[in-house]
Amino acid sequence: MARVPAAARILTAANRIRRTPRTRQAPPGTVQLTEQPRPWIRALGLITVVLLGAWLGLLIVGNVRVSVGPMDTTMTLRPSVSGGTKINVSPLGALQLDSHIAPVRLDVNVDRLDPERAQALVDHPERLSGLQDEVAHDVAHGTRDLALRSCVAVVTGATALGLAVYRRPRRALAAGGLALTLLAASGGTAAATWNPNSVLEPKFSGLLSSAPSLVGDARNIVTEFDVYQKELARLVTNVTKLYDATSTLPAYQPDPSTIRVLHVSDIHLNPASWKIIASLVEQYQVNVIADTGDTMDHGTAAENGFLDPIEDLGAPYVWVRGNHDSILTQRYLEDLENVHVLDEGRARTIAGLRFAGIGDPQFTPDRTNKTGAEATQELAGARLASALRDQKAAGRPVDVAMAHEPSAAREVDGEVPLILAGHLHHDEMEMLEQGTRLRIEGSTGGSGLRAVEGDYPDPIEASILYFDRDTRRLQAWDEIELGGLGLTTAEVSRHLPEENQPGVSPTPTPSP
Repeated sequence: MARVPAAARILTAANRIRRTPRTRQAPPGTVQLTEQPRPWIRALGLITVVLLGAWLGLLIVGNVRVSVGPMDTTMTLRPSVSGGTKINVSPLGALQLDSHIAPVRLDVNVDRLDPERAQALVDHPERLSGLQDEVAHDVAHGTRDLALRSCVAVVTGATALGLAVYRRPRRALAAGGLALTLLAASGGTAAATWNPNSVLEPKFSGLLSSAPSLVGDARNIVTEFDVYQKELARLVTNVTKLYDATSTLPAYQPDPSTIRVLHVSDIHLNPASWKIIASLVEQYQVNVIADTGDTMDHGTAAENGFLDPIEDLGAPYVWVRGNHDSILTQRYLEDLENVHVLDEGRARTIAGLRFAGIGDPQFTPDRTNKTGAEATQELAGARLASALRDQKAAGRPVDVAMAHEPSAAREVDGEVPLILAGHLHHDEMEMLEQGTRLRIEGSTGGSGLRAVEGDYPDPIEASILYFDRDTRRLQAWDEIELGGLGLTTAEVSRHLPEENQPGVSPTPTPSP
């Protein structure tokens, strides 16, 4: 028998081992565990994707623009814990209605008043009797459109996000279907809990929190609807007249050799003022806007958003605080671009003119007269006069000073060529004893939103001041009046200082 070498025996054994599959034996007495799927985690992930996708869909495309009576509105559905309806009336605030209980809230933003539709109501007051039915029809039509668009939005959003997360068309379609089911369930819950009487008990916020005291209790409006119809007709008439006046500004070709300052004051939270100011800046090619205060009505933080259009008016904005403007108002303006806040006599050189001013020492948004108010104003004017003397001594004299109250402005007589003021809601030009000219501007807001409560809206007033670029002295000024006694006209009056044209009295030049 032939012997096999040891090396060959080892190689053959190794090959057998390699061909034989290995099996790991578990120790006796142990149980093998296999990983089980967790369906609740998958379900939670799917619900998260559905909710997030539906919310993104509503946020991007889930809104409709609807005309409700004379107003243009935007209606949107938003996720909510308690449901209800929120009506935003910028910049006045909002009111909330407990209209339904569901995980979705209806948001209605009042964008603007359409002058043509409002004028139609004014011209045909008999239509006011059917205004309630018209508004109900508009809201119902908008709600149907919103429901259809919301279905498309949530299905599209959830499906798109599901496809991005899972990368499986079946999972994505499941997410879209679940989103539609949730929206339908929310709509059914809202319909089942709908409370039409919620409009009689709204919750006011922002500046509208004082609305019940201004317009009366909602139940009184319902029971005395004839009286309310007359009030509504008067308010719509006056608001329409103010809007119409903004489109009648005359064209003007300014002299390029002058510095043009637009003097405004006492806007009192009238949103129409920004369009008027922007139109004047463009037509007169204004270099600087000077605002002598009372831009707000109550000086609350809720009003601050009203100031945002100032950044887009097209000219630097110089501002001093009025008695309706708070320190909160002043701080908000200081953070806006292209705004120069003057207080405590500090000076700024803007567009070739040096301005200095002081804020009103009184804060009386409720229009009360505090004890010693006159003495406080005179003291503020004295501080401003001292600052003007310091500027002159430093070789940097001020060209235009600004204060809100005329009583404070008169204290700087002899220290500056021109001082601007407001507060009185009518315009004046006065030459003081020591040679300082005092210019008091009327209300560029037509006395604010409260002006529409009268028989006629107050006129909207502003001025264009023309300065020589070399001497930086006032050469002429135009007084601009919009509306007048409820008229939709604009009138511009040119005035010349006596030292420029002795013996010539100003002659008004009405616009076409």
